[in-house]
Amino acid sequence: MKWLPPEGMTGHIYKFEPRQGGAYGMALTYAKGDRSTRGKTSEDTDVVEGCFLELAPDEQIVHLVRFESNDPAFAGEMKMKWSLSPVPGGARVIITCENVPEGIRQEDHDAGLQSTLKNLSILVE
Repeated sequence: MKWLPPEGMTGHIYKFEPRQGGAYGMALTYAKGDRSTRGKTSEDTDVVEGCFLELAPDEQIVHLVRFESNDPAFAGEMKMKWSLSPVPGGARVIITCENVPEGIRQEDHDAGLQSTLKNLSILVE
């Protein structure tokens, strides 16, 4: 699978079990010298673990996301729901997030979701 992390980052997917109840894990590392954003797990890295709660092919994906962090602003589980519907020439993807940790700035979250959607379009084209 080809996957591109957000600009200014490198990424490594170390676990991916795409089935209901399956888990995934990835590490995102910020470029050295980029001090505008700190990692949630370490100075320059975000480690993310998650599990797939629901997988309905061509309709919906629901999963839980957990950041490994000692900072309470990033603690807890975020639930993400991806709803898919056909449109002429493709699909509409609507992402709904619940319980986004308060430490994640809205603009950073939006940029990450946009990067993810860009990767999705690269994958399916």
